[in-house]
Amino acid sequence: MNIESALIPVDEVVAAVDGFLAASPATRAWDVETAFDWSRADAGRLTEGQRSAVQFVTLIEDHLPGYFDVYHRYFPVDDTVDRDAFAHNRELYHFTVRWALEEDTHARALSRYQVASGMAERGALRAELAIEGQKPFDLPYRHPVQFFAYALVQEKATQMYYQHLREVVNDPVLGAVLARLSRDEARHFSFMADVVGRYLRVHGDAAVEPIREVIATFRMPLADTMRGYWRWALKIADVASYDHTEAYEHLVKVIDRAVDARSDRLDELVRFIDECRSLA
Repeated sequence: MNIESALIPVDEVVAAVDGFLAASPATRAWDVETAFDWSRADAGRLTEGQRSAVQFVTLIEDHLPGYFDVYHRYFPVDDTVDRDAFAHNRELYHFTVRWALEEDTHARALSRYQVASGMAERGALRAELAIEGQKPFDLPYRHPVQFFAYALVQEKATQMYYQHLREVVNDPVLGAVLARLSRDEARHFSFMADVVGRYLRVHGDAAVEPIREVIATFRMPLADTMRGYWRWALKIADVASYDHTEAYEHLVKVIDRAVDARSDRLDELVRFIDECRSLA
């Protein structure tokens, strides 16, 4: 499918982006340098498993250039698309650059914590992050709603893990970092949920199969490229309750809010999502 042919009208994107930016004014922004008292960061207050979790999520967040490149490639703002698609993509770009700034801040905050707390030396950490950072990232999708449905699940799952990890760590500095990250991920999820809802209202049943494909093939970022990902992911799940399929129920809520009455195809999609959650 040509992505351009399935885009929602530009006014729908404008409404979603304007809503996100209105809820995210510059006065609410935070920065790595001044938001925390880094001199008090102490990895000695963490268990081995908690330190491993911090290392893991740092690697995931630091791959931001790869994630941002996906939006640049599939929603380009150049002459490779027609004028209407360009207008759509240019409006979406207002979100993606803000999102990228915030996600890059997450990567910097987690890296700063590792160095300030004594977990890592800055040069060694930089070299470690480069190993994964140079690996390519892609999403195998052809319908635009899939990129937002994927991010909806990923952002909600990440938000929930940060909340759970914050509840068990004993270093107040790390707890404060995780609280900031969790709030940002919640806003990112809200944007993705808004956009998915708009696709469902505009395209109806035509959006069902693409969303189903996302759930059927879902993998968290770097699952297919990071060496030892699954073993490490299971380890950090034991540290703080984590199961990305917990985010699926939030997708069902988005579906219910988007439509007045479910069609047969939407009913089948919800049953499939519930089954995937039950199997997990």
